[in-house]
Amino acid sequence: MAHPRNGRPFVVGLGGVAGSSSSTERALAIALKAVEARGVDTQLFGGEFLGALPIYAPKATSRSPEELAFVETVRRADGLIIASPGYHGSISGVIKNALDLLEETARDGRVYLSGMPVGLVVTAYGWQATGSTIATLRSIVHALRGWPTPMAAAINSSQSRFGEDGVCDDPGAVAQLALVGDQVADFLQLKMSA
Repeated sequence: MAHPRNGRPFVVGLGGVAGSSSSTERALAIALKAVEARGVDTQLFGGEFLGALPIYAPKATSRSPEELAFVETVRRADGLIIASPGYHGSISGVIKNALDLLEETARDGRVYLSGMPVGLVVTAYGWQATGSTIATLRSIVHALRGWPTPMAAAINSSQSRFGEDGVCDDPGAVAQLALVGDQVADFLQLKMSA
């Protein structure tokens, strides 16, 4: 339950849209900052990285260096925060592809995300897609044996703007994102004290 380099817990964030920085990736960064403020190390896999991953092929006999690096980093993680845009009422293909790649952990000592706290963030241009996308992410996390945090952040990007510097102009959205990060850190603290 601790990062091998320094003994501190380690949380991985994955999210964004293929090929560019986005409100989704900027929202994820805000949630990860809340985790870092609690003394937890983090690593973010953004849209550019995730969009470059090959489409997951279950019967492939080899994996790209990027696929191997991603899976190995998640294997070392104590927690996860997933951020997806809401595309047509569900998660994006980039996020689904990255989560499918976690099938590589099916035979590990810790299968998939077993016992891992997982925070969820959804951004959409309007409210309609946020609820169904959060429900989809919760279902996937349950299937991967993870523990979704009670709070998930639903961000309407038509109302909450993220600047190029990563700052969000909506204090309510920032508070939601910080709460997601805090709940992941809370779960980690509970696990470490058990």
